[in-house]
Amino acid sequence: MIRRKEREIKVIYVIVLALFAAFLAIPVVRLLIESFVEEAGVGLSYYTEVLTERGFMKALTNSIAVSFASALISTVLAFILAYSIQYTNLNRKYKSVIRTLAVLPMLLPTITYGFAIIYSFGKQGLLTRLFGVQLFDIYGFNGLLFGYVIYTLPISFMLIHNTMGFIDKKFMVVSRVMGDSNMATFLQTVLRPLLGTLAASMVQCFFLCFTDYGIPASVGGEYDVVATVLYNEMLGSIPNFNRGAVVAVMMLIPSVISILLLHYLERYNVRYNKISTIEFRRNRVRDGVFGTLSGLILLVMLSIFAVIFVVPLVQEWPYQTSFTLEHIQSVLQDNSLFGVYENSIFVAVATAILGLLVTYGAALASARSSLGGKLKAVIDSIAFVTNTIPGMVIGIAFMLIFTGTPLQNTFWLIILCNVVHFFSTPYLMMKNSLSKLNNSWETTASLMGDNWIKTIVRIVTPNMTSTILEVFSYYFVNAMVTVSAVIFIAGARTMVITTKIKELQYYTKFNEVFVLSLLILFTNLIVKGVLSLIIRKTERKK
Repeated sequence: MIRRKEREIKVIYVIVLALFAAFLAIPVVRLLIESFVEEAGVGLSYYTEVLTERGFMKALTNSIAVSFASALISTVLAFILAYSIQYTNLNRKYKSVIRTLAVLPMLLPTITYGFAIIYSFGKQGLLTRLFGVQLFDIYGFNGLLFGYVIYTLPISFMLIHNTMGFIDKKFMVVSRVMGDSNMATFLQTVLRPLLGTLAASMVQCFFLCFTDYGIPASVGGEYDVVATVLYNEMLGSIPNFNRGAVVAVMMLIPSVISILLLHYLERYNVRYNKISTIEFRRNRVRDGVFGTLSGLILLVMLSIFAVIFVVPLVQEWPYQTSFTLEHIQSVLQDNSLFGVYENSIFVAVATAILGLLVTYGAALASARSSLGGKLKAVIDSIAFVTNTIPGMVIGIAFMLIFTGTPLQNTFWLIILCNVVHFFSTPYLMMKNSLSKLNNSWETTASLMGDNWIKTIVRIVTPNMTSTILEVFSYYFVNAMVTVSAVIFIAGARTMVITTKIKELQYYTKFNEVFVLSLLILFTNLIVKGVLSLIIRKTERKK
């Protein structure tokens, strides 16, 4: 029976490896080859051409500068939000509001952030009209910085908040008993254990900013970054796939650096044998300061998105501000516009289902089998790579390898791209949950005559319901909001909302842009709300 179980696990393992070989390794290798191919054979002429151009080096410098600044600000703001929840006596409901609103921007595509900034802080923007003055120039560095911080703040918050929850807070009491000052206690018992996580947040945020295309597409202006250079090379007026491949390879460099840095920073994570909970002393100054700062951070972040609800509901912003539902009705009645929403729903559901099956199979192979450590490490390595490889690079690699094949301009190509692109986090969620289950279940079931499939379906899966729903939710939401990868592989027939928004930008149809953005937001809220409700009911039954 054990032999039979291992045979089934090995089949799953081979299928998972074959999937990532076909839809990750081979496309990326093809991309690398394309960057060296010349008319006369193989060489470095395209690299020399791109790297010696002042335009590219300027874009690279711009990307590094704005990405570093955004990563630093996001990490500081995320720390304040997480500290307000974990280390203050603020009202529980207020903490719950902070926890919920901090991750809300993740339910919208990044390309919408830029348009929201334009309609909030532009010369005729909503907030500009409220303040009576334009607070800053929205195009270029300022707009990118604002957009990137909104984009990366939720990711940084989740990372820091999660780590803070695993810090043993009894050491604060020990530090105070030893006579340490408040600052010394803070540095030794809060900041010191978080150094690795804070550094990882910086690396992750920098990488996300450096490789994002959605925000530069709307507020980049003349401040070129590497992502816009790559898009122009591949899909500009005069496409040059070889030069585009070189730029894509250059974007892989942050991926390699991120992998090395994240691996190095692992050693700085502080692990505790036991997590003690303590009751914090009353401190009105601390609670007031952090409560106010958290409220201001969330207010500024969410006020930008207020315009999404305002513009589609007025006649013509900012000249005719009378209420109307005309724009919403026109989108719902326009088959071409509502059709892309239906496409997005199909792609998101199919991505969530296929992604769930792939991550579940991969996690079973690495957490519930006796496969060798090196074999399991391959899947872990795949997860690490997919976590750091840019979406634009995956999209371009897919475009190069699958052009002219039956998969070109199909929904399945987009779905497979999403499954590969977002594999890392769901896989780790699955693996961690499976690792916590009783290892003897399969053995006991086999002794009672059940085969491995029945054991997984009847025993393991019911105990994984919460994680399964969380993975489904993660894949669904990300498939709804992604733009960087799919923009290179979506065709006229397979267009989804995010690629349609990019098209509508050229025709300045921002009412339609915001209505489609609202459809994404409400769809994601409904899906996450329903799944969260089911998860809570499931956990109560345990």
